[in-house]
Amino acid sequence: METFCIGIAIVGLMMFAYRGWSIILIAPFFAVLSAILSEFELMPIYSELYMTRLAEYTKTYYPVFLFGAIFAKLMETGGLASAIAGKIMDLLGEQRAVLAVLLGAAALTYGGLSVFVVAFVMYPFGAEIFRKANIPKRLLPATMWMGIMSFAMVAFPGSPQVQNIIPSAYFGTSTWSGVGIGLFAAVLFFGISMGWLTYRVKSTKAKGEGYGVLAEQKQRKDRRLPPWKLSCVPLLMVIVINVVLSNPFNWEWGFHWNEAALEAFMPFNLALLVASVGKVQAIWSICVALIASSIAAAYIGRKHYTEGGESFIGTINFGAVSSCAAVLNVASGFAFGSVMVSMPGFLPIKEMLLGLGDSAGPLLASVVTTNVMTGITGSASGGMTIALSMLGDTWAQMATAQGIPLEVMHRIVSLACVGVDPVPQSGSLVTLLAVCGLTHKEAYFDIFVLMCLKFFVPYLCVIFYMLTGIA
Repeated sequence: METFCIGIAIVGLMMFAYRGWSIILIAPFFAVLSAILSEFELMPIYSELYMTRLAEYTKTYYPVFLFGAIFAKLMETGGLASAIAGKIMDLLGEQRAVLAVLLGAAALTYGGLSVFVVAFVMYPFGAEIFRKANIPKRLLPATMWMGIMSFAMVAFPGSPQVQNIIPSAYFGTSTWSGVGIGLFAAVLFFGISMGWLTYRVKSTKAKGEGYGVLAEQKQRKDRRLPPWKLSCVPLLMVIVINVVLSNPFNWEWGFHWNEAALEAFMPFNLALLVASVGKVQAIWSICVALIASSIAAAYIGRKHYTEGGESFIGTINFGAVSSCAAVLNVASGFAFGSVMVSMPGFLPIKEMLLGLGDSAGPLLASVVTTNVMTGITGSASGGMTIALSMLGDTWAQMATAQGIPLEVMHRIVSLACVGVDPVPQSGSLVTLLAVCGLTHKEAYFDIFVLMCLKFFVPYLCVIFYMLTGIA
């Protein structure tokens, strides 16, 4: 019955999230519901477990959301996004609008920006490109999701995203593991994205459907935009400053954060204080990069912040306020998943997944387990972390015994975490829809279809490796 309660909580959260209920409100309710028949008291589940996990996530990632939202709003209101979007349209043409958004999101993701920051930054570009091409705006979230959350995040070898970094801690591998499998997966992800989205654009245009959102169209007007080359400067600054400060390649001449920077805070006994600078230096780096780039964007677009009844302060305030809802959406989904896997009723599921490795082998077992965890938590990184924490060592031992390189395990697990990541309660999905100003009912159909199609990619990669031996 405890397992049944967990299932009811997960299904209930999905249904309510799809119907438009805020995950911030319903996630704690269903988290407590999952514990009704457990040994735990209900209120401690909410106040101690759920809220602690939510606080941990918010404490770590809120600065990224805050400065990312402000930067994106400055780029949009200052006309920089429109200038770059216009140039992209000139180069690729309106008939390649989907390709432009896919490649733009992928470039930023592979360039090292947090996937949440890419969502904030890419929206004004994508919305402008789709508006110019008169493509329904409801197709934009699916296009952005595939550009951010697929080939650039987990398939391209060397991706700096956390979803490609986490497996290295369990398998002793590097982010460049499984080059052959990764490139094969990238082709599949890209082909699925372009195939379905191109079909959808043609079918909606045949029905006479345009961009929509008339109020948004009326608010826009022709204006003299900043030069597109100058508009690219803040975007390049984010990438360059982030790479220099985070120093992912451990250059001797590169920047190194002070390893003793946290020692002065030890006497305060702060509950969420991290153990070392290494745990937060990536966050610090992207925050500094976004702040510096926001200043540059504000200067370049300074002549446009008073147009349309907006003000410079109003633009910044709007970005800051919108970031609060965004981070709480994601943190609520993460906290909910953390409660689910902490319940005693989850133990039979864990034992079943453990037995799968003996019968199907470590590769298939890792794909299935990671997908299950991702579906429960609504988080690619969260689901993968839980899966590896439970069974990572076991999979590594089985793979070694069967002669499977751990580099292959690394790439397969990384690919598997995006199999069913855009479930309705996914915090990242809720954030993306909020950024785009759309609801599940308006935009989820195409995301769901793409989820069903890309679900098979990790399995095809396992078959590819078994047939060719290419890692």
